[in-house]
Amino acid sequence: MNPAQQSSLQVNISHKQILGIALPIAASIVVPQINFIINNIFLSGLGQRELGVAGITGVYYLVFAVIGMGFNSGLQTLISRRAGQNDEKGIGIVFTQAFRLVMIMSVLGIGLTYLVAPIVLGWAMSDTSNVDLAVDFLKIRIWGLPFLFIYQMRNGLLVGINQTKLLVLGTATEAIINVVFDYGLIYGKLGMPELGFNGAAYASILSEVAGLGVIYWIIKAKGIQKRFALLKDLKYDATATKTLLVQSSPLIAQHAISIISWEFFYILIEHHGATDLAISNIMRNIFGFFGCFTWAFASTTNTMVSNVIGQEQSNVVPKLIWRIIRWSTGFAFGVALFLNLFPELWLNIYGQDDEFIQRAIPVLRVVSGALIVMSFSVVWMNAVVGSGNPRIALYAEMGAILLYCLYVYFVLEVWNMSIVWGWGSEWIYWISLLVPCFWYMNTSKWKGKKV
Repeated sequence: MNPAQQSSLQVNISHKQILGIALPIAASIVVPQINFIINNIFLSGLGQRELGVAGITGVYYLVFAVIGMGFNSGLQTLISRRAGQNDEKGIGIVFTQAFRLVMIMSVLGIGLTYLVAPIVLGWAMSDTSNVDLAVDFLKIRIWGLPFLFIYQMRNGLLVGINQTKLLVLGTATEAIINVVFDYGLIYGKLGMPELGFNGAAYASILSEVAGLGVIYWIIKAKGIQKRFALLKDLKYDATATKTLLVQSSPLIAQHAISIISWEFFYILIEHHGATDLAISNIMRNIFGFFGCFTWAFASTTNTMVSNVIGQEQSNVVPKLIWRIIRWSTGFAFGVALFLNLFPELWLNIYGQDDEFIQRAIPVLRVVSGALIVMSFSVVWMNAVVGSGNPRIALYAEMGAILLYCLYVYFVLEVWNMSIVWGWGSEWIYWISLLVPCFWYMNTSKWKGKKV
C-alpha cells in the first residue's frame, strides 16, 4: 500500500509528534531563507546601494508572499480540522476551491504591481535612481507570484495531512536552482547573460517554478493527489469557497498589514541613508533565517490545535500549546546566545568593512532578544488561528501594528534616533501581539468553534 494511504490523518500531543511535524517544516523554511541570504550576498557584491534596495523590493514582494501565507494558514486550518475528522473528501474539495482563488489573487497582484508600485515607491523613496532600480526589478519578480501561491498551497496540504517530511525535497531543489541562476545571471557566469540586479529576479522565478514542479511530482508519486481527489472537479463550490474566505480573509489582512508596516519601517530607514538600510536588510535576513524554527513551531501549533479540536479533544489544547512553547523558546534562546557571543561571525559573510560591522552589532543584539519574545507570541497567535477564530488574531494584529507604526514614525522620522532604537519596535510589536492572544486562549471562548 502507498505510504500516503497508510498514514493516519489524526495527531497526538506527544513531544515526538510535535518534533515530527515541526522539524521538517523548519527544514523547508530554512532552505528558502538560505536561498534569500545567498541572494543578498551576491547582490552585496554589486554595492551597498543594491543591497539596500534589495531590502525594499524584498519586503514589497514579501507583502504578496505573506498574503499567500495568510490564505494558506486558513487553508491549513481547514485541512487539519478535516484530517482530525478523517474527512478525505472534504480535504480535496477545500484544496480545489483554494486553487481557484489563488489564481485570481495572482492576476490581481501582478496588475497591482504594474499600476501602483511605481507611484507608491516614487512617493515614498527619496532617491529617484533607487526608485527606478526597484520598479524595474519588481516588474520582473512579480511574475513568480502564481507559482509561489500554488507552491504554498501544496506545502499547506502536506502539513495539514501530517506529511511534513515530504516538504524538504521541493525547497532544496528551489534553493539549488536559485543559487546557480543568481550566480550566473547577476554576474554573467556559467555562460549566462550578465543582468546585474535584475538577474536576481529571474533567478527567483526559475527557482519557484522548479520547486513547484518537484512538489507536484511528489504529491502525484505518493498517491496523495489520487487519495484526496485534488483538482479533480474544478467546478465552483459556493459553500467551500465561503468557508475558505471566512477562515482566510482575516489572516490575509493580518499578514498583509504586518508586512506593509514593515515596508513603512524600511521606507523610514531609507531616509537615514544607504548604510542603515543595508544593515536593516541584514537584520531582516537574521529574522528570516534564525526565526525558521519559531515559524515552524507556529505552523505546527496551527495544524495540531485544529486537528486535536477536530478529534473533539479540546481539553488537551492548553497542554499541547505549552509543550510547543518549550521547544520554540528553547531554540530561540539558543539562537540569541549564539548571535550575542559571535556577532561578527554572522555579519562578516556579507563582505562589508569593519565600520559597517561595528554599527550593525548593537542592532543585532536588539534583534536577537526580539527573537525570544517572538517565539512565545507566534505560538499563541497560531493557537488562536488553529482554534478557528482568525478574527481574534486580526484584531490583536491591528492593535500591535498601530503601536508599532507610531513607535517607528516618532523614533525614526520625528526624533531622528538611531536604527538601534528603531529596531526596538520589534519588542513593542511582539509583546503587543502576545498579550491579547494569550488572554483569549486562556478563556473558554474558543471552544466549540466549527469550521
